[in-house]
Amino acid sequence: MNTNKIKAIAFDAYGTLFNVHSVIEVCDELFPGQGTRLSQLWRTKQLEYSWLRALMGRYVDFRQITEEALIFACRQLDLPLDEAYRKRLMEEYLMLKPYPEVSDVLPRLTAWKRTIFSNGSLDFLLPLVKHTALEQHLDDVISVDDAKIYKPHPAAYTRVLEVLQVKREEVVFVSSNAWDAAGAKSFGFHVAWLNRTGQTFDELGQPPDFIIRNLGELLPILQK
Repeated sequence: MNTNKIKAIAFDAYGTLFNVHSVIEVCDELFPGQGTRLSQLWRTKQLEYSWLRALMGRYVDFRQITEEALIFACRQLDLPLDEAYRKRLMEEYLMLKPYPEVSDVLPRLTAWKRTIFSNGSLDFLLPLVKHTALEQHLDDVISVDDAKIYKPHPAAYTRVLEVLQVKREEVVFVSSNAWDAAGAKSFGFHVAWLNRTGQTFDELGQPPDFIIRNLGELLPILQK
């Protein structure tokens, strides 16, 4: 990778900048002892629904997918999800906690355009960015919503090129999700897979250019 040609860094949001499982605390408050199971199943179905809807050509926005995944997860675990609980849990997605190093690393990347590129719709992303005070460290927030197709479909990644007016080889994409990293690599981005927990990368024939354990390891790579 010729770092002199890099113009933009695109970060996935959920699981990369923001910890989706920070909802466990509220899940456990509402359903004692079930917080971890509920959070994990909720996230799993959220991802599955985005992939399945992309394959079926039945796009709905991220808010609806997230809510439908929550409803399924509660039904599967036999948890009583009334309207008040549903609203409380959905609101938690607007207040997810960023990973510890995020607020320190983003301000150090001012030499490049810094953007979120996410399956999340802007009505979810923008309040979250504002709530966590990260908006001052981002140049843009890009959603697949305008493309009406979810990552890892190639048409979704095209939104980065359209919004930032850059070429594929001028972008470094950072994601903690192996499927997303593989999709971005297949599309033609340079890819850093953020592997915080020592996972194994998926066998999809599209390995990342770099594997990092936290965002702090990104800057030395870009400065080479």
